[in-house]
Amino acid sequence: MPETLIELFCEEIPARMQKRAAEDLQRMVTDALVEAGVTYEWARIHYGPRRLMLALGGLPGAAPDRKEERKGPRVGAPEKALEGFLKSAGLASVDDCEQHEDKKGAFYVAVIDKPGRPVPELLAEIIPDTVKKFPWPKSMRWGAGTLRWVRPLHSIVCTFDGEVVPFEVALNDDTVITSGNVTYGHRFMAPDAITVSRLEDYEVGLDRAKVMVDAEIRMQTILHEAKTLCEAQGLELVEDEALLEEVAGLVEWPVPLMGSFDESFLDVPPEVLTSTMRANQKYFAVRDPKTGGMAAKFICVANVEAEDGGAAIADGNGRVLRARFSDARFFWDEDKKRTLDSRVDDLKKVVFHAKLGTVHDKMERVAGVAVDLVAPYVGADRGNVDRAARLAKADLTTGMVYEFPDLQGIMGRYYAIEDGEVAEVADAIRDHYAPQSADDDVPTAPVSIAVSLSEKLDTLVGFWDIGEKPTGSKDPYALRRYALGVTRTILENEIRIPIRQVMGSVWSYDGDNREAEDRDATLDDLLSFFADRLKVYLRDRGARHDLVDAVFAMEGQDDLWLIVQRVNALSDFLATDDGANLLAGYKRAANILRIEEKKDGAPVSGTANTELFSEKAESDLYAAIDAATGIAREAVAKEEFAGAMAALAKLRGPVDLFLDTETGVRVNDDDPKIRANRLKLLAQIRDALHTVADFSKVEG
Repeated sequence: MPETLIELFCEEIPARMQKRAAEDLQRMVTDALVEAGVTYEWARIHYGPRRLMLALGGLPGAAPDRKEERKGPRVGAPEKALEGFLKSAGLASVDDCEQHEDKKGAFYVAVIDKPGRPVPELLAEIIPDTVKKFPWPKSMRWGAGTLRWVRPLHSIVCTFDGEVVPFEVALNDDTVITSGNVTYGHRFMAPDAITVSRLEDYEVGLDRAKVMVDAEIRMQTILHEAKTLCEAQGLELVEDEALLEEVAGLVEWPVPLMGSFDESFLDVPPEVLTSTMRANQKYFAVRDPKTGGMAAKFICVANVEAEDGGAAIADGNGRVLRARFSDARFFWDEDKKRTLDSRVDDLKKVVFHAKLGTVHDKMERVAGVAVDLVAPYVGADRGNVDRAARLAKADLTTGMVYEFPDLQGIMGRYYAIEDGEVAEVADAIRDHYAPQSADDDVPTAPVSIAVSLSEKLDTLVGFWDIGEKPTGSKDPYALRRYALGVTRTILENEIRIPIRQVMGSVWSYDGDNREAEDRDATLDDLLSFFADRLKVYLRDRGARHDLVDAVFAMEGQDDLWLIVQRVNALSDFLATDDGANLLAGYKRAANILRIEEKKDGAPVSGTANTELFSEKAESDLYAAIDAATGIAREAVAKEEFAGAMAALAKLRGPVDLFLDTETGVRVNDDDPKIRANRLKLLAQIRDALHTVADFSKVEG
C-alpha cells in the first residue's frame, strides 16, 4: 500500500524543541487524516537540527465514502429554524431528513453523503494548514513574511506513493514555498540537493550526504564513540543522558573528540567544572577510575569530519574551556575570602517573595522550625541544626552561585568546609534542597533531614497562607515537588512526625495572629494536598489511591509513615478472599443504611438491643462484632494493623449469614422496633470496619 513522506526543512531548530515538534507534526497530520476517514498501518518520525520528518505507511489511495448524521430541530419547530438547518445541511426539504426520537420527542436528522477524496488531495490541504497552525513554544517571522516558524522555513517535501503532492505555503503576499521531492544534505560536507520519494531512499540518501536522520542513532553514536575515546586512555566517560539528548540535537553528523585542559583547574570543585562544561560548552566530563576524580580531559562533539582528525577543533574547544575555567577559579578564590557566616546579613537584601519577606526572614523561620519542631522527631543535634539552617542560603550571595545557580547548596557545602564547619552542618547545607526531582536521593543524615523538611514545610505553609497554592496544571513555585519531597523524605527515612501539628506551629515563627478557625481550614486544605502527593508516591509503587483516601478519611491522620502502614495492611487484607467478601458485605450493609437513613431523615447509631433478637444470625453477628471490634481497636492502638485486619476478617461468616438473600435476616421487618434494631446491627458492622479505615472510600 502507498506511503507518504513529509519533511519540513529550515534553519537550526533548538534542540529542546525537536522531539516535541516531530510528535506534534505526527499528531496534527494523522488526526486530520483519521478525521477524514483515512487509516494507516505505521508511522515514523525523524528530527534534527534542520528538519522534521514524518512518514506514514499502509495508506489507502482515497478516503472511503462516508455518511454524516447531523441533528436538527424538533419536529414541529418554527419554519425559520427548519430553513436554516436545511440550508446548512444542503438539503431541499424536511422530506430529505430522517426522524429520530429521544426522551424529549421526535427530531430531524440530516444524513449527508460525503464521497471519499484522494489522499493526496487531503494532504495538499492538511500540510499547509499544519504549517500555519504549528504549536511552537516560540516562533518568528523573517523578512516581509507573515508565516511564523521556529526559524526560517526553506523547503517542504511531500510525496505520496513516490509522487510529489503539489501545494503551496505562503510566506507573504509575493513569496511562497512550493512542495517538492528535494531535500539537502549536511550543510558543509554534502550541501547538494537530494531527490527523495519514499522513507527508504530518504534515509539512505541523507546518510550518504552525512546526515544521521535518526536521533536515537545519533545519541548512540555519540555515546559509543565517546566511551571508546575514554577507554583508549584508561579513562571513563561521565554519562549525562540529558546532555546527550541535547548534543544529539545540535549536530547532523556527530564526531566525538577528546580535548584537554590544565590540571591545575582540578583544584576547583568538580561540580563547578562539570557545570561549566555542561551549561556553557555542551561538553562531557571525563573521570579517572584510578582516583575516582575528574581527569583533565573532556569530550566535545563536532559536526564535521575534519581533515586533521579534529585536532584543531579539540584544541580550539580546549582554549575556550580554559577561559571558562579561569573565570570559575576566579569566583572560587574570591568567594573564599569571606566566610558563609559573614554573608548571612547580605540575605536581608535578597527578596524571597514580596509577601513572605527576604531570604534572611525565611531562614530565621526555618531555623526556629527545624530546631524546635522537627529536630526532636529525627534525633538531630539542635546546635548543628540551628547552624546549618542559618547558613543554608548564604551561598546565594557568592559570585559562583550567581554565575551558576544550579550549584546553590553544593557550593555552600564547599565554602562551609573551607570555613571549618563540622561535616554534618556542611552536608545539610548541600542536602537541604534535596530531593529536587523524583529520581533525586532524599537526605538521610538527621541534621540534613531536619533542615530540608523545615525549609519545605515553611515554604508550603507560607504560600498557602498568602493564597498562592497550585491551580490546575499551574505550579509556578514547584509546590507539588516540595510536598512530594517532604513525603519521600519522611517515608524513605521511616520518620514518625505529626505533619499537620508541625505545620500548624510554623505560623508562630512569623508572628501570624489569624483566627484559629482560619488556620484550621488552611491546614486541612494543605493536608489534603499532601494526601494527593502521597497518592502519587504510592501509585508509582503500585498502591491503590482509594486506599489512601480510606485511611486519610480517619480522624487525626497526619503521620505519613503510619498512614502507609495502614494502606499496606489494608491492601494485603483486601487481596484475600475474606477481605474481598467482607468488603462486599460492608457495601451491602452501607447501601441499606444509606437508603434507610435517607428515608428516616436521621443517621443510624447506637448498639443493638440483644433482647429484641429473634434470629440466631442476629445474635451470632452481634457477638462477632463485639469480639472483633475489641481486638481490632486494641491492635490499632498498638499500630498492629495486620492483627486488626485479621480480627475483622472473622466477621465475614456472620455478616454473610446475616445478609444472605435466602436464609438471612429480613432487615426491614414490619415491626418498627425490630427494624430499627437490625439497622443498628448494620451500623455496628460499618463502625467495626471503620476502626481501621473508612471502607466507604474503598472501590469495588
